[in-house]
Amino acid sequence: MPQSLSKIYIHTVFSTKNREPFLSDADFRDELHAYMGGIAKQLDCYPLRIGGTADRVHLLTTLARTVSVSDLVKEVKRVSSIWLHEKGISGFKWQAGYASFSVSQSNLDRVDTYVARQMEHHRAASFQDEVRRFLAKHDVLFDERYIWD
Repeated sequence: MPQSLSKIYIHTVFSTKNREPFLSDADFRDELHAYMGGIAKQLDCYPLRIGGTADRVHLLTTLARTVSVSDLVKEVKRVSSIWLHEKGISGFKWQAGYASFSVSQSNLDRVDTYVARQMEHHRAASFQDEVRRFLAKHDVLFDERYIWD
């Protein structure tokens, strides 16, 4: 085969530092999500859905065969932080960590719907509860002392 091919979908979640509600304005949040989609696209990681709340972002993207998950997240956070500061959001920072999970083709529509309905979903679930649920669902053992920064 003369070329390399991959079709990998990932769902990535990260929060603002200390879950500060910097993204509470819905129109501004939508603008940020579109901007983040552009960052991902420049890395050949095509955005399928980007959603979130006042204090967190969910990215559902493809993962280019030449980009690691950590490089994708690092670049999205880095460039969007610069953009947020340019927009006058002083003191803004993303949390240091992130959670990223593979998504099967058969589950893509379900995850897309989940990301699209973040505001509705998080009226009843905190960021910590959501991460705990994801980690349990994916059989990830963790020590809570080390996952909340």
